[in-house]
Amino acid sequence: MEEVEVVVAHSQRATLRVGDVFLKIDGDPAHAAVEVRAMATVPVPTPPVLWHEPPVLAIAAVRGEALGVLGEPSPASPAAWAAAGAAVRKLHDAPLPPWPGTRLDDLAAELDTECAWLLASGVLPAEVVRHNREIAEAALRPWNPVFIHGDLQITHVFVDGDEVTGIIDWSEAAPGDAMFDLATLTLGHEERLDDLLAGYGDDVDREVIRGWWSLRSLTASRWLIEHGFDPDSPGCEFDVLRSRLRDA
Repeated sequence: MEEVEVVVAHSQRATLRVGDVFLKIDGDPAHAAVEVRAMATVPVPTPPVLWHEPPVLAIAAVRGEALGVLGEPSPASPAAWAAAGAAVRKLHDAPLPPWPGTRLDDLAAELDTECAWLLASGVLPAEVVRHNREIAEAALRPWNPVFIHGDLQITHVFVDGDEVTGIIDWSEAAPGDAMFDLATLTLGHEERLDDLLAGYGDDVDREVIRGWWSLRSLTASRWLIEHGFDPDSPGCEFDVLRSRLRDA
């Protein structure tokens, strides 16, 4: 009999693993709908969809291991990171999805709201919040939209040796800023950016990527805290924010 493993669980969604099958249960059926549409469209390896009966989406496991986890050094080779970069480039060169992405005005408003919460809560020194808010300004500019994954965490890219075998969790896929995907994948692993760009190409704006490192960490922290995660774990979001001040 297969054991049931809880991969992630919070008030919005849960993912269970039973053998080689992942069952994703989401309170918002739109998330799974986007995920299914995106995986059927993108020119990169994705998990096979086994069935979809809202609110449950069943997908098959992909071969290999994740590039790494937040808070620990990535065990993947430079060539594996370059392969990941090449896959992300294929995604960004694909035709745009037909559904809308995040508006710049909404993003700026969210940043203001979350920085105000961080300052009022005192979970981080005010100097850290304000300094990163200034850095985040670099990301708040008009961009030419591309097909982005939208949540390209290091745990969502799987490799076997130097081959990308699958990219998972597509519920946030949408038109958006290419630099956001690159920043999300290297969040907490900034030392691997050059390896990633060896496959992606160097036509990037590193200042904007740094802006997204700060912006994502600022805007994600309250959600993480309220859903049982710890952004203050070693190498995670709070460390990313503190490191920006140390580098100043």
